[in-house]
Amino acid sequence: MLNILGVNVSTLKKKEILDKIKLFLADGKQHHITTPNPEIILEAQKDEELFYILNQADLSIPDGIGLKFAAWAMGGDLERITGADLAQDVLEMAKRQNLKVGVLNWEGGLSNKQDIENILKNKYPGLKFIVEDAKRGSTPSQGVEPLNEADILFCALGAPYQEKFIYHNLKNFPSVKVAIGVGGAFDFLTGKIKRAPKIMRVIGLEWLWRLFKQPQRIKRIYRAVIVFPLKFIKWCFINPFLYRPNVACILFKKDGKGYKILLAERRDDPGHWQLPQGGTDGEDLMTAGARELREETDTDKFKSIASFPNLWKYKFAKNSSKSGVPNRLSTDYKGQKQGLFIAEFLGEDQNITINFWDHRNWKWADADSLLEEVYPDRRSATKVFLEKFKKLRITN
Repeated sequence: MLNILGVNVSTLKKKEILDKIKLFLADGKQHHITTPNPEIILEAQKDEELFYILNQADLSIPDGIGLKFAAWAMGGDLERITGADLAQDVLEMAKRQNLKVGVLNWEGGLSNKQDIENILKNKYPGLKFIVEDAKRGSTPSQGVEPLNEADILFCALGAPYQEKFIYHNLKNFPSVKVAIGVGGAFDFLTGKIKRAPKIMRVIGLEWLWRLFKQPQRIKRIYRAVIVFPLKFIKWCFINPFLYRPNVACILFKKDGKGYKILLAERRDDPGHWQLPQGGTDGEDLMTAGARELREETDTDKFKSIASFPNLWKYKFAKNSSKSGVPNRLSTDYKGQKQGLFIAEFLGEDQNITINFWDHRNWKWADADSLLEEVYPDRRSATKVFLEKFKKLRITN
């Protein structure tokens, strides 16, 4: 396993991966397989739900020459396996084992249901399959219920829709033992997209072929070929010496004569209560703090009050995640330098839905007993933040 920009990817060879999929099909459990490429990993840097889902996958197969180059730069190696190649191998496996395949196809894609059905009939005679078109989204579209007859589900909605669909809905398809996000893999099978000549694939220039054939993809290719390497270089060789700009958030509500402050319990460490916090991502503290609260509580029913820069700095502990899932922060910077954002909650408790990828629970804590409520390692910083909050209350 290698970690690239915080996302775990498999270092297994192709034969080992196919053997593992065979085991998945036989063990009676449900398994989620992802196929991250540089674009998907970049998307995961700003989409925390996608980041979490990628790192929850049972198998994460690297797709994209950029990941191979990144592995080399880290002193490792991995075998690039494209979604198109993986899909064909698994289709052959399903045919040999007399398993039924389901394909959830994006109705707005290049290949439609009929295209996929025709190629499966012609190229894999005797294969049992069912194909359904669907809209993008994490909620199942109407008409996809027949997919529950499948043993293997190919989800071709494109990232991040396919990863989120599988994560949230696999349990609703109990017959499915292996679900794989394959993006546009079936467009290659149907001939809607022509594969690059093998020599270009071998030397890592398939992106150039795709650009020539589909110039409208220039923004996506630019991100994969230019943005990803630059982001990786900064992540791997520069950020470990820097502190990440971060904002801690005090969301409070008035309670009689006192105040209550919202705390969140970390998903990867039960009993670890803390103030909501997150990276500023280049934004000012007021903007970043408001965004972070919206992301973590799924509500905008609050009023921004104040912000205070550069109040606390700390280093990340090694192996800070206790769940085995990488911590999106600890895989990157040396530590964090924190400012504070303060906002007043104006809604009802039912307006708050804590995000599942960072936290498992939330609660209101009395301001006067806040330090006893937060995790011990958080108390020194929380004391500084609480002092700012109390001074603010006196003058307002």
